[in-house]
Order: sequence, then C-alpha cells, then structure tokens
Amino acid sequence: MFSYNYLQEEKAQQWANIKELGIINEELEKNRNNLIYDHDTLMVHARQMGYGHENERFVRIVGLGNIKTTPAVTGNVYIAQKPEYISDKSIKIAAIIAGLLVFAFLLMLEIIDAKTRGHE
Repeated sequence: MFSYNYLQEEKAQQWANIKELGIINEELEKNRNNLIYDHDTLMVHARQMGYGHENERFVRIVGLGNIKTTPAVTGNVYIAQKPEYISDKSIKIAAIIAGLLVFAFLLMLEIIDAKTRGHE
C-alpha cells in the first residue's frame, strides 16, 4: 500500500512538473518571438548582455544557421537510463554484518577491560 501511495505522489509530482514546463515553454516562446520580431527588444537584450552601446545599431543577418551547438536537440525524446538499485536483501545483510562487527568489537573491549581489572 505504501508503494502505491508513493507512486501516486510521484505521478502528481510528474504532472506538476509537466505543467511547470508548459509555463516555462510559453515564456520562452514569448521571449523568442519578441527577439525575432521586435527590433527594440533585440536591442535592449543585446545591450543588457553587453553587446552594444547607446549609439550602435543592430542589423539582423538571416541564413547563417545556428551558432551555438547544444548537446540536446530540440524535439528529440530522451529516455533516462534506469537507475541501478541495491536490493533490500543486500542492505539488510550488510546492516546485520556491521551490527555484529560492532557488537563483537564492544564485547572484545569489555573482555579486555575485565581481564585488566582482574589483574589489578
């Protein structure tokens, strides 16, 4: 039952992420359209990035292609690799072994302490 609830929470989180990505996509689309079609927006944006001064004019050159190469191609679907999990059984075995080692160490300290008290 816990796993089902967890999956439901994950599903809700995924839908929230999709909705947020949709909002981000709309904002980016607006910014892109403004930069493509509005000359004043292009000038303001370029000046904010430090590419121009007050008396300079910007000329758009079309047909040069994409200057920046991005590792991800827009529109492609990328599938994440499945994560590799350690099984619960392995974790429990490791925890039991660690607990036994700590217990053995403390027992050895107690035995050594009892022997040293006995010789005094």
